[in-house]
Amino acid sequence: MQQSNIAFALTGAAGYIAPRHMKAISETGNSLVAALDPHDAVGVMDSYFPACKFFTEFERFDRHLEKLRRIDEEPSVKYLSICSPNYLHDAHIRTALRVGADAICEKPLVLNPWNIDALEDLQAETGQQVYNVLQLRVHPTIVALKKRFENTDQVHDIDLSYITSRGAWYLISWKGNVTRSGGLVSNIGIHFFDMLSWIFGRVEKVELHESSDTTTAGYLQLEKARVRWFLSVDAATLPQSCKDAGQKTFRSITIDGEEVEFSSGFADLHTVVYQDILNGGGYGLSDARPSIELCHRLRTSDIAVSSKNKHSFLKS
Repeated sequence: MQQSNIAFALTGAAGYIAPRHMKAISETGNSLVAALDPHDAVGVMDSYFPACKFFTEFERFDRHLEKLRRIDEEPSVKYLSICSPNYLHDAHIRTALRVGADAICEKPLVLNPWNIDALEDLQAETGQQVYNVLQLRVHPTIVALKKRFENTDQVHDIDLSYITSRGAWYLISWKGNVTRSGGLVSNIGIHFFDMLSWIFGRVEKVELHESSDTTTAGYLQLEKARVRWFLSVDAATLPQSCKDAGQKTFRSITIDGEEVEFSSGFADLHTVVYQDILNGGGYGLSDARPSIELCHRLRTSDIAVSSKNKHSFLKS
């Protein structure tokens, strides 16, 4: 049974996705007691948890979590929500487990499959749990698609295009650094790769046809689907109809020529994910593994490694 007023902490409080986590913590009747970000543009916390302790240095944040764990008069942190840059997820998950908290982490959970191996060992040692925010798995349209296709052996033809325009800042930020973000496949593609493998089964074949800092494309053979996919943050790749309408984003998924409409219904998905975790559900390390392995294969394929301006991805 869900406890009332559980204490949460959060890393990456100044990021784009953090307000959705704050909203989910609030709407599930719980409290955010500590937050971390090296940047101090976190006024959004006033809308949810104005009394939350805020830190710009990890060491002081870590010390505060330890203090809460050791003194009786303060609530110890039961969950650490992780919204920090992708390359920090692994370290922040480890922090959560070490201070006796479960981790609720944004995608990608980690950047490399061997990081999951190590976290599985640490999870077993500590008795804590690691959860991945896989919000498309609770989207009503996607849930309906899974039910529709789960009892058939037919192989379907899928076309996926996702273009989300980004300015010049993107390549300068951590998101444009493949060693920190994992590149486009991990930063924006993993949402769709997880969704497709969840519905249509394990990956059987991988092809990467194009790879640059701003655009990537390829082909996947799943158990029950043939998928052609295209991802881009370059506004020049938008369809002309989007450009004419002044639209900055284009999302399209067709299954056997039929367009799947799921552009709405995203606003409260994080709250649904949190409620599921608090009720004893949630998606863990084994659920996150297939998409992590796929993104790693794409990122380290010959065409990706040889593409202009790519950084070498070191095993760490």
